[in-house]
Amino acid sequence: MAAASVCKLFGRAGTSFGGARFTSRCSQVEAPSSFASLGSHQQLITYRQMPSHFNANKPFLVNTLALVKKLKEQGIPSNQAEAITGAVTQVLNDSLESVSDCYVSNSEMHKMEMLQNSKLSTFKMEVEGSQAHHFSLLQNEAEKLKGEIEKMRNDFRHEIDKVATGQRLDLNLERGRMRDELANQTAETCNLTNKLDREIYELRATLEAAKYDVIKYCAGTLVSISAVGLAMMRVLML
Repeated sequence: MAAASVCKLFGRAGTSFGGARFTSRCSQVEAPSSFASLGSHQQLITYRQMPSHFNANKPFLVNTLALVKKLKEQGIPSNQAEAITGAVTQVLNDSLESVSDCYVSNSEMHKMEMLQNSKLSTFKMEVEGSQAHHFSLLQNEAEKLKGEIEKMRNDFRHEIDKVATGQRLDLNLERGRMRDELANQTAETCNLTNKLDREIYELRATLEAAKYDVIKYCAGTLVSISAVGLAMMRVLML
């Protein structure tokens, strides 16, 4: 009966932390006589006297005075109420220790967060340094490639200028040669024209001389024929 009252009072206290473990402990209590073994003064754990391994810095999870008072109001003797309160406190402390092993405190979480932030900052600095180093290498490589491209461009420009100069010189030489050939052909044409004109003049003079000779021969022939005709007419008239 006392155990049921303890469990009911503990449920009313609203202590959710470690409640399952305390419930299992309470279910094992069968009768008020089970607390008789706790009756001796040496085994009592009261709200005034905590275990030696209990850390005083830990907060109390149960209001022991209020719990003892409620147990007394339920008709439980004072020594048993104090023993029950001590057992409840012990169970809750054990539950708190077991939970503390599974979870991390705020200070440790803050330390871990600071450590992670420090590692993240270090990693970020390393990444930034690596990026700056790689960027510097890429920039140097780009400058080197730019210089090589500029050198190749100058070489190409020099070669193009040299080829253009050679082509221009060859073109000028070819133009001069063609001009000389054209001048020679013009001179030969002039010589041939002059020679042809001279031959034409000579031929015309020869034709004129032949014409005079023909006219002279024709006139002589006509005069001779006329003389012969007159002579024959005179003979016939006689």
